[in-house]
Amino acid sequence: MSPPFLFRLRASRSGAMKIMHPRAQMLAGAVGGAVAIGIMEFLSLQWDFPLAVIPFATSIVLVMGLPDAPPAQPRALIGGHVVCALIGIMVVKLTGPQAWAAALAVGLSMVAMHETRTFHPPAGINPLLIVWNDLSWSFLVVPVAAGAVLLTIFACGWHRVTRSAPWPQARRWD
Repeated sequence: MSPPFLFRLRASRSGAMKIMHPRAQMLAGAVGGAVAIGIMEFLSLQWDFPLAVIPFATSIVLVMGLPDAPPAQPRALIGGHVVCALIGIMVVKLTGPQAWAAALAVGLSMVAMHETRTFHPPAGINPLLIVWNDLSWSFLVVPVAAGAVLLTIFACGWHRVTRSAPWPQARRWD
């Protein structure tokens, strides 16, 4: 029996080595999360968006730290962010940047994520940020849609290298 801080590697069908020990997988997820946050910080400078307005820190924690959770799957990650941003923009364009409108947008986003089977709790910050900051339609494309897709690509590559289980999980969405 190996000590708990050690881990075993197993060759997958492709021949790549996968981390097997749960603590090693946790550490691999944490390192992946740190790398993803670093990339997000770099991109926030390139896109001229303040880091505080880019809504992906909690998504990174979820996708890298609990990759098997249904809200951490690509459909929820991408769909949740896009749906919530779309609702936030529609609400702010109809009402202006009001506190009650931000609350309404978050509530509507929760319903919409459930109805579209894209429930991703970290995306709930999108309508709040959008309404508070009176953001435009371009926010839907960059950083929201682009960021969600880039995070999905990063997570897919990272998890394929570091996990013994596949990511994303093959799920049937009824």
